[in-house]
Amino acid sequence: MSKVEKLSVSLSEDLAEMVRDAVAAGGYTSSSEVIREALRDWKVKQAVQAAEIERLRDAWGQGVDDIDNGRSKLITTDEEAKALLDEMKKRGRQRLAAQRSK
Repeated sequence: MSKVEKLSVSLSEDLAEMVRDAVAAGGYTSSSEVIREALRDWKVKQAVQAAEIERLRDAWGQGVDDIDNGRSKLITTDEEAKALLDEMKKRGRQRLAAQRSK
């Protein structure tokens, strides 16, 4: 087992009540167990968030690359936007139909 360090944590009344209620309901044996699980969940959330940020950075970079290499079109009117949206819907429906026919 890894080394355990004791920390003191201050919680608002609401959070402290949530912890006590979780223990009282029998889902946990101690307040420490509740806090440990919350921290493990937070660690997973941080990792997911970091991966999402990386994905957005990659998408941003791809967009900049597309602009730099002429693979983009400036939309200046509502009509152009509607036409682009209609084309995107058409392509999406075609892809969906192709997937369903497999």
